[in-house]
Amino acid sequence: MSEQRPEQWRTLDPRTIAVHCTWMGAPLGSLALTALATGGRFDTRAWITLAVIGAVFAAITASGVVTWRRTRYRVTADAVELRTGLFTRSARAIPLHRVRNVDITANVVQRVLGLAVLRAGTGGGGSGGEISLEALARPEAVRLRAELLARSGAGRAGDPVLATADLRRLRYAPLTFWVVGGVFAAAGGVWRILDGIGVEPWRIGIVRRAFEDFGHSFLWVTIPLALLAITALGAVGAVTLYAEQWWDYRLEWTDAATLRVRRGLFTTRSVSIERARLRGVTLREPLLLRAGGGASVRAVAGGLGDKEENRRRSVVLPPASYGEALRVCDGVLGEPLGASLGAPELERHPRAALRRRVVRALAWCVLPPAAALAVLGALLTPVLLYCAAGWVLLAAPVAYGLARDAYRGLGHGLRGRFLLVRSGTFGRETTALDRSAVLAWTFTDSPFSRRAGVVTATAAVAAGEGGYRIRDMSAGTAAGFAEAATPGILTEFLEPSWSAANSSRT
Repeated sequence: MSEQRPEQWRTLDPRTIAVHCTWMGAPLGSLALTALATGGRFDTRAWITLAVIGAVFAAITASGVVTWRRTRYRVTADAVELRTGLFTRSARAIPLHRVRNVDITANVVQRVLGLAVLRAGTGGGGSGGEISLEALARPEAVRLRAELLARSGAGRAGDPVLATADLRRLRYAPLTFWVVGGVFAAAGGVWRILDGIGVEPWRIGIVRRAFEDFGHSFLWVTIPLALLAITALGAVGAVTLYAEQWWDYRLEWTDAATLRVRRGLFTTRSVSIERARLRGVTLREPLLLRAGGGASVRAVAGGLGDKEENRRRSVVLPPASYGEALRVCDGVLGEPLGASLGAPELERHPRAALRRRVVRALAWCVLPPAAALAVLGALLTPVLLYCAAGWVLLAAPVAYGLARDAYRGLGHGLRGRFLLVRSGTFGRETTALDRSAVLAWTFTDSPFSRRAGVVTATAAVAAGEGGYRIRDMSAGTAAGFAEAATPGILTEFLEPSWSAANSSRT
């Protein structure tokens, strides 16, 4: 019997050296803007910048060559291994049975060069549980992902597609709060770039004329027109960003154990979620998107990195129609639970929860501006007193309506093996959690909530947000609901009489 040949070490694609030079785009773009603003006349600072770019380019290129030559990886029968470094050498290995996700991404430059970045991780929050190969030829990255998934024990089981790209979803892109905020954020970024390269934005002709025209026009005309222009620009930006992020979108079960999300126009992304780490789904309905009849879906899953990375990588459906979002929830969970996620008949919360939301809305949103205007009116001019009264008359009904909407959004319940939790008004979320994934319960209150007879229960889960709160539920039924949802976790903390009564009911 011949001895098995050990796995050979492999190298990264040599074109990865070119990718290391993409950082020059920002400084060269700044120089181009400087040349445009100054008519092609460079001052001493520009020439110094150009010299620094040349020197750093040589250093980065040399470092890239050394990194490429000293980086090796291989996949053995038991692990995926990576070695790199010249003066400080690093060796890392991840057992194949602990691989929880294998993702492929590629930015614009990498796509032009036919490259991709492959990341294989165990799902831990730190970098120690992840191996990143930057960068491989695209066919090699796809083949290596299939190899890692195959060796980690995933078997092929058809190719059920849950959702694909649809241009009709673009109409939901502007229904976000960033339609207006994104314009100001982009304008602020451009302003800082111009100021950093020595260009005074307020001296540019078009900017100066715009401010002069705005100041000499009727405000009752210019302000609505300015808001309309900002909204239009924000809508165009939102649609463009949506198209770039979700172009060629595809959500599918690639095998019996792996859910994959593929998307992206300039920067392609491919995220794999292991079924064993899938703990549920979250149906997200921000206020504007809900008003437009839309929703998005996130997977509640472990193995996607820390909380920030999890929020970014767990999106399985972008803003789409509400019916499609429910259908995707069913496909991800493998059960027809979408109707329950959208059902209004979840267990309602006590009226004290409504009073608490009304008081908060009035105390934090209505009274402070009114008090500030009243004080200024008493000190400066009576006109501000009328403004304070007008603010109260306009803002109080809006605040009360939002408070009632937040109360209607509260709900919780049990549907089969899932725990359902819903809350929020500006960012309403309905989460279906696998009850077996709940590790612990936390009950929190305050002097005001105790007086109102409500408590907030938090189900701790090793996935997603880490904990999902049932806000302002009845204090008298909180422990009983938690025990019914996860039998055994709270038994030793409950009174014997209550535990026996609950057992007889179930």
